[in-house]
Amino acid sequence: MAAREAIRMTLEGINRLNEELERRKTIDRTEIAERIKVALSFGDLSENSEYDDAKQEQGVNEARIMEIESILRNAHVIDQEKISTTEVTQGATVTLQDEFGLETYVLVNALEEDIFNNRISTDSPVGRAILGHKKGETVVVRTPSGMQEYTIVDIATGV
Repeated sequence: MAAREAIRMTLEGINRLNEELERRKTIDRTEIAERIKVALSFGDLSENSEYDDAKQEQGVNEARIMEIESILRNAHVIDQEKISTTEVTQGATVTLQDEFGLETYVLVNALEEDIFNNRISTDSPVGRAILGHKKGETVVVRTPSGMQEYTIVDIATGV
């Protein structure tokens, strides 16, 4: 069996996955089991939508647990001390200037992407475009709304 490729993640991202895994294994499993128990008490399972819904939710929960465990087995924390402050790399905190002003993002892998918390994926159009570029450089990115120009104002470490 071939070894799986390492997944580079921030410590924060790994911690969030560990918290989700713990919640799913304890709280969610217990709540779903209780829903199944209550639904079973209704009798006839052939037309018991509560039972069907709870069993489906149980399957989704167990699948997510297996997915998280697989990710965590292959996850490696990005060493903050090895993040370049001269070139955009995964894990860097990057300040970009566009026509609307300044915005700061942490460049993460797709598993950690959260645009509402300014965490963009290295697989996103902007993430891909700025990777490898240096402070002061301008990149042009094709976005859904057309071509957008970004200037890299700062590159820092720390998430």
